[in-house]
Amino acid sequence: MPFVEYLSSLPEPFKQLCSSWPKDIRWKNERAKPDQAYVPTAVEHIANVITHGMWIGPSIYAGMVLLRRSATWQQYWAAVVYGMALVLCFAVSTVFHSVFFAGHNRQLKELLHRGDRAMIYVFIAASYFPWLMLRPLPADHWGSELWWLVWVLALLGILYQQVFHERYKSLETFFYLFLGSDFSGLPELKFGGLLYVLGVFFFKSDGAIPFAHAIWHLFVASAAGVHYFAILHHLYAAAPGDIKTNY
Repeated sequence: MPFVEYLSSLPEPFKQLCSSWPKDIRWKNERAKPDQAYVPTAVEHIANVITHGMWIGPSIYAGMVLLRRSATWQQYWAAVVYGMALVLCFAVSTVFHSVFFAGHNRQLKELLHRGDRAMIYVFIAASYFPWLMLRPLPADHWGSELWWLVWVLALLGILYQQVFHERYKSLETFFYLFLGSDFSGLPELKFGGLLYVLGVFFFKSDGAIPFAHAIWHLFVASAAGVHYFAILHHLYAAAPGDIKTNY
């Protein structure tokens, strides 16, 4: 197929990008108003899709590894919850950014945008879940109630985000930090929590730094990877016959 004919068959956003590459490329747009969402440039859209889409396959494989290593029902259900949240975190984000880039269905884009934000809260709660299921704190300690409390906090965060969508963004960011930062316990959890916190700087820098949201995606993927390998090493590493639980 001749190149010109191939170019004409591409979706409109890709045709605009190819026709302006490289001299007229916009690396970032103006910052959004406080009550509005930032609109990425074409190259930022593509970066947003790639930087989460590339992790869908590995996250499916990672979840399957946890399932194969599960020797108790506690391990199995912790793997199911965490694995599904891990896959959906990247999948929902990728679908949202793809629809946003295509620009054909505003209603679907808004629905997916809300789902993308909600998945952040779900994934944070799911990241706590294996630890709280497989290494429960003493029954006389208030932390023993965290296994359900993190889901209540995640639900409250989702409700707040749905009601005040794109408003009071600083408070929404505080909720992310409050739920997502974990500087206690194992070094891996401290490092993963630090990556999430550092990534929020780029999450809030759309329009100020080119590809800020894609960089935020990379921080999320890196932190998720650190936390995953901590779960794999500390909660699923033993041979099936050696696994002991408190139940």
